[in-house]
Amino acid sequence: MARELSPKDIAVLKKVAPECEGLECAGSKAPYRSILPPLSNHYAKNEDDFRNRISALDTDDLEYLLSLIKTGEESLGCVQPHYMTIVLEIIAEKLGKEKAQEVMAIYTKWKECD
Repeated sequence: MARELSPKDIAVLKKVAPECEGLECAGSKAPYRSILPPLSNHYAKNEDDFRNRISALDTDDLEYLLSLIKTGEESLGCVQPHYMTIVLEIIAEKLGKEKAQEVMAIYTKWKECD
């Protein structure tokens, strides 16, 4: 579901990608509509960098991101599986395995639609 980033979304994005100056994709010039896709596709240099960035989120930020994922406001379709695995590991570590399993089910459903 396309959306405009809220001030809270922008704050979370800036926390994980402080070098983010604009809120649009450099390639397509389309505005960012989610947090994880630009992080994984434009800012993270590799899996370790991505892990460090996601690990910087506190439980409140992760709960917020989880709420967006559950409502479909946070797109997972463009997040590569190796990055999604990291997201799931961090959620399991900070919020519990049950919540990570919920996100995995949502991600799997997204991927089935691709």
